[in-house]
Amino acid sequence: MGSKNQTDVSHFFLLGLTDDPRVKPVIFYLFLFMYMVTILGNLLIILAVSSYSYLQTPMYFFISNLSFNDICLTTTVIPNMLLNTQTQIQSISYAGCLTQVCLVLFFAGFESCILSAMAYDRYVAICYPLSYTVIMSSHLCGLIILFSVLISILNMGLLGLMVLRLSFCTNLDIPLFFCELSQVMKLACSDTLVHNILIYLATFIFGGIPISGIIFSYVQIASSVLKIPSVRGRYKVFSTCSSHLSVTSLSYGSGLWVYINSAVNILPSETSVACIMYTVVPQMLNPFIFSLRNKDMKRTMKKFISIVPSL
Repeated sequence: MGSKNQTDVSHFFLLGLTDDPRVKPVIFYLFLFMYMVTILGNLLIILAVSSYSYLQTPMYFFISNLSFNDICLTTTVIPNMLLNTQTQIQSISYAGCLTQVCLVLFFAGFESCILSAMAYDRYVAICYPLSYTVIMSSHLCGLIILFSVLISILNMGLLGLMVLRLSFCTNLDIPLFFCELSQVMKLACSDTLVHNILIYLATFIFGGIPISGIIFSYVQIASSVLKIPSVRGRYKVFSTCSSHLSVTSLSYGSGLWVYINSAVNILPSETSVACIMYTVVPQMLNPFIFSLRNKDMKRTMKKFISIVPSL
């Protein structure tokens, strides 16, 4: 297609994961299953934390916020993709695409902030155990969440307005199953230099700073753990961080994969797989990681699941 400017854009076209009509039903049921598991797993985490007083601590407060964020992020992407697969409609309205871009930016940024806050929580719990309840007060936890929401809204608004000011070419095909910022920007005919600078700045704020904070926290944690004389004691203390480390590695690892795929401009199919690993897989696996690698959560989930059939 040509590159003529098109100021009046009404729809974009989501090419999805495949054009093969024989594969589409498989993809539909697979993603429907993953979506249901994600919603159910994260909802159980939220209900368990809110129902049992011994789980209402800073760590589980952040976990429940992460679960809520995972539900929202997956809901932003998957239902529209399932609908398009069933109806064979590949288009999404301009307003719908912009909304999807903004919501993905918000929930991805908020998740990064929560993971950083959870690392700080583990740092205080291990390095300053006697002052933990004083430092990690409910007031501070609430302020952390409020600050994370506000900075995520600022990022969403800034980058969303940036996309709103773009003019697009006649080629409006997005080689993914949802509207992703970098892919939308590739369709623009207008100059995107300032936009790219803002994206790099946002990447630094929501990627570089949280990762630096997480690394600093775990360096301090490792230093404290190594001072424990007992090997069993070291393992017991460090095991409290295993769930967070697993979730953080999965989230940032998949996010880095998406960033690299977008930067090097490889095959669309590989970019789609990378986006699945960022917007679907971590959100589905997080409840299992927290449930299976945390004794309190595992015990609570078993208790909670056993109560549900009797209701």
